[in-house]
Amino acid sequence: METIEKLKVLSEDSQYDLACACGTNRDEHRRRGLDGKWLYPVSLPQGGYSVLLKTLLSNACSNDCKYCPLRSDSNVRRCTLSPEEVARVFMEYFRRKKVFGLFLSSAVIRDPDYTMEKINAVARILRGKHAYRGYIHLKIIPGAPDAAIEEAISLSTAVSLNIEAPGRKHFETLSGTKDYERDILRPISLMGKLTGRGTRFSRVKCTTQFIVGASDETDSEIIHSLSGLYNNLRFHRVYFSAYQKGLGSPDIPGEKKFLTSPGEQFMREHRLYQVDFLFRKYGFQVGEILLDRSGNLRLDRDPKQIWADSNPGFYPVRINTADKEALLRIPGIGPDTVKKILMRRREQRLACIEDLGIRGKRAALAEGYVVFE
Repeated sequence: METIEKLKVLSEDSQYDLACACGTNRDEHRRRGLDGKWLYPVSLPQGGYSVLLKTLLSNACSNDCKYCPLRSDSNVRRCTLSPEEVARVFMEYFRRKKVFGLFLSSAVIRDPDYTMEKINAVARILRGKHAYRGYIHLKIIPGAPDAAIEEAISLSTAVSLNIEAPGRKHFETLSGTKDYERDILRPISLMGKLTGRGTRFSRVKCTTQFIVGASDETDSEIIHSLSGLYNNLRFHRVYFSAYQKGLGSPDIPGEKKFLTSPGEQFMREHRLYQVDFLFRKYGFQVGEILLDRSGNLRLDRDPKQIWADSNPGFYPVRINTADKEALLRIPGIGPDTVKKILMRRREQRLACIEDLGIRGKRAALAEGYVVFE
């Protein structure tokens, strides 16, 4: 196949990997480029959005990940780009100012060593031959050798390796060719160690992704793993991808039981993202995330509001005197609103809910948990 034809196939197949800065609101949806569907908007640190070229190097996979439509025994159109092809296409887009960076992943070609060499080769060509100094996100292949992981980190702005499931038991229901400790936990731990605070590569961001509902894991198990990734390994971001029935092998739990409605699966994904934000932005701890008797989040209510209604003694929060941490516990109010409240309090007393700068349902919700003393 010609390069562009292969890119159409491989960029479409890259949709299953969310572990970059791709988002869920309207401004962050991927959109069709002139040559196919492979341009993904991403949030920029300074605000606003730009676009990544996102593709697989290959979809010819030797692994048997049972949730994945590209697994070794599936019947899909297989193709592989050479490192030179990826680098050339990316630089053409970059020079035309169509993209600001690259997200490169791959199926496992032959074995992890061979695949990581090809992935790293793309970054070496861009950094060396083309003197490109911009954004590169490289996927770490499960089971990759330590030296290849360190080289990938040295060449990247961000790296990711999908943890897939919370723990060996659930992981083994999804793959018979990979070992959880050797192929997932070992490289993830090394990534955290190499990019930790004060290290040589501390500027490099580490992310990962759970495939939610492919196995029969509980939200409690995911949440405890999530906490460890942030608190122990200092990962920058964790993503969640709701398993979609029909994509995987018929013998995995996600095809047979647990949540059967697509709406429920995507709401579960949404609730996990809300917990993720409570950890990263609101200062919540694992023990403050309230679950039902089965160890799962309620699908009908926001976990932040559940905590608020379970701790009536904490409320009402005094808007004009409460500290930042207390303000963040008010349902309907987020970090941006808290920042505005703290700034406005320096100049005037806030007298009513309208002074907080929120309207509609958010204002109506917050009003029940605050007092303007």
